[in-house]
Amino acid sequence: MRSWLIIGSLCVAAAMAGCTTTPVVRSEVTTFHEWPSGMQQATYAFEPSAEQQNNLEYRAYQSLIREELERLGLRASDQAAAQLKVQFRYRIDARDMRVIDQVVVDSAYYHPFYRPYWGSPFGGFGDPFWPHAYVEQRESQYVLYTRRLNIGLTQAADKRKLFDVTVVSEGRNGNLAGVMPYLVKSAFSDFPGTSGVPRRIELQTGQEKLYSADNHLSAY
Repeated sequence: MRSWLIIGSLCVAAAMAGCTTTPVVRSEVTTFHEWPSGMQQATYAFEPSAEQQNNLEYRAYQSLIREELERLGLRASDQAAAQLKVQFRYRIDARDMRVIDQVVVDSAYYHPFYRPYWGSPFGGFGDPFWPHAYVEQRESQYVLYTRRLNIGLTQAADKRKLFDVTVVSEGRNGNLAGVMPYLVKSAFSDFPGTSGVPRRIELQTGQEKLYSADNHLSAY
């Protein structure tokens, strides 16, 4: 895994203490399609690759995609009768991240005998002559995961690809099964969508809020 260096912006330590962020799955979604009219109730069947045959993880994600297809009005069928064949691929990659934030620290919060002169016309912390504020660097390290999902719908009669969508999402959750429901929902958001135009989609996870002094942690 490769390490990356990110320099953060100036932040006030006191303001960041106890900061809460709601975790979201952020995805870049790119769709290409030639979706014809009159396909609202077309039949479909999944077409797994040789490696995906008898794969339990594949079957779990298949169920998620089936829910979205049925929500769109498509109907499951057997291989022989299906008008559409559904193929999908997925993967997850990881890389090490190193983040350095420059933080403005008020030393008065850490000195037990010092109290700032609140009568200053500049208003305490904002006083440019107040020598008790300084900037320090704080480093954090974590693993950033890149989750990818590609789904294609092909016309069975002539093998013509009608719909192809790629979802790319980055976050700190390396459990692909936990993130996959959000990737699938993002893939079919505003179906069939505008062809060839990348979109950014954010979905709240419904997990407990993250408590952190580091706003780099909000991506689930």
